[in-house]
Amino acid sequence: MDETPLERHRRPAGADDATVEALGKLSEALEAVEQARGFLYGFHRTTGGADLMLGEAVDLFRDAGHPDVADRIETELVGRNVLEGRWTFQVVEEYDEGYYAAFKEQERRARDDLLGGRTHVFEAEMKEDRRTYGRRHHEARPDA
Repeated sequence: MDETPLERHRRPAGADDATVEALGKLSEALEAVEQARGFLYGFHRTTGGADLMLGEAVDLFRDAGHPDVADRIETELVGRNVLEGRWTFQVVEEYDEGYYAAFKEQERRARDDLLGGRTHVFEAEMKEDRRTYGRRHHEARPDA
């Protein structure tokens, strides 16, 4: 049984502790950005769903004999931009194409420049430090 991490998770020759730690922190920051992106997509889906429900409420107000309320809500809220000039899909696109893309690119470039593109080296070393060698469910990698 091979008790070593995959090559892509091993520190290349010449990479020092400070560099691996810095890249680990950058990876951690990217994970937070990924989570924020998920929240943004949740915001997009929830807001879109609310707009559809709002349309149903407008129909129900009309059916209940309140056309003025229905007209006011429909005119002021149904289909309204959530930010100046933007529906949520545009907010998501701007985030994805701007900040998110730039963040992903800088993280990738730093890994390429400093670790030959290797991923999760900091985490893999933490795993090696914490796992029990030779024990089932503590294998270094899936094929071990």
